[in-house]
Amino acid sequence: MNLIKSRKYYLSLLILLPFFACQEKKENQLEEDLFELSDSPKPENTPDGMVWIPGGKFTMGTNDADAYEAEKPAVQIEVQSFWMDEHEVTNQEFQKFINETGYLTVGERPIDWEELKKQLPPGTPKPDDSVLVPGSMVFTPPPFPVPLQDISLWWSWVNGANWQHPEGPDSNLEGRENHPVVHIAYEDAVAFAEWAGKRLPTEVEWEFAARGGINGKRFAWGDELMPNGQYLANTFQGSFPNENLGKDGFIGTSPVKSFAPNGFGLYDMIGNVWELTSDWYDALKFARIAGKAPKLDAGMNPCYNPDNPFAQERVIKGGSFLCAENYCVNYRPSARQGQAFDSGTSNVGFRLVKDVDTKTLSMN
Repeated sequence: MNLIKSRKYYLSLLILLPFFACQEKKENQLEEDLFELSDSPKPENTPDGMVWIPGGKFTMGTNDADAYEAEKPAVQIEVQSFWMDEHEVTNQEFQKFINETGYLTVGERPIDWEELKKQLPPGTPKPDDSVLVPGSMVFTPPPFPVPLQDISLWWSWVNGANWQHPEGPDSNLEGRENHPVVHIAYEDAVAFAEWAGKRLPTEVEWEFAARGGINGKRFAWGDELMPNGQYLANTFQGSFPNENLGKDGFIGTSPVKSFAPNGFGLYDMIGNVWELTSDWYDALKFARIAGKAPKLDAGMNPCYNPDNPFAQERVIKGGSFLCAENYCVNYRPSARQGQAFDSGTSNVGFRLVKDVDTKTLSMN
């Protein structure tokens, strides 16, 4: 199953249900497909910390039989040029935003029982007040192998966990200033983007940028996970979830720019943390584009996830430090999952894009 569920759901699982998230292992092999860059001129002035993505046409998704159904079928898409952050938003950058605005993230806000119980069966008793406190979901690996069908064996709701305290109240950001900020809900990312004068990327923009100009390969850098034995992304080595060997040098998140950039000069598009996009999650998105599934009519719910039909989710891309060969394998450009809009976890972050200033282009 492939859901990272909502904050309200995390709380309800403490009362009723187990939480589930990352998909089980499936191997993927892409075909050689379209990737054409446009000849649009690059603006003279480069925004600080951003990379020019020239736009063009490419094949998004995959037709591979072993890929997840939500990645199929492959479709040809055109993308306009844009700027993109060269790395994920860091704790240090997010701290500056907080200092200047006083913003309080979703994970730090009080929990409203009246809102929460709307997501629960009628008559569900109110839990103890000790449960209804701010917090977030934290990866807590078990000390021994466990069945991979029950993710509640390695994910825990931790009271007081948030972007400043990634593992809970006793943790902090010391030494992690240059790591990607996590425990960020969609609303938090949008608030940061508005402050920064940018926006979240669309799913199409994100995947186009992640491919780095390379035709339909399995990974962002080619068809081998480790060409010449080299680690090119922060992922999980070992037997997930209990045995992380850290052969790539990291057990959890890593400082941004710890691995080589892709062909566009972007760092960590694959691995480290999942990245939010602005798109609603629709498991039939590509099938609808290809005419193999009904189109969504105006006024219809833009979200569709058969595993979680009542969720309101945004698309996340890129996989994270928890993606392993025996579980998930979502460290691929075509991989996609849904993330509830009101949620953050310890393996989801974001980066931003900026539209091209057409007035500046017309003057050059």
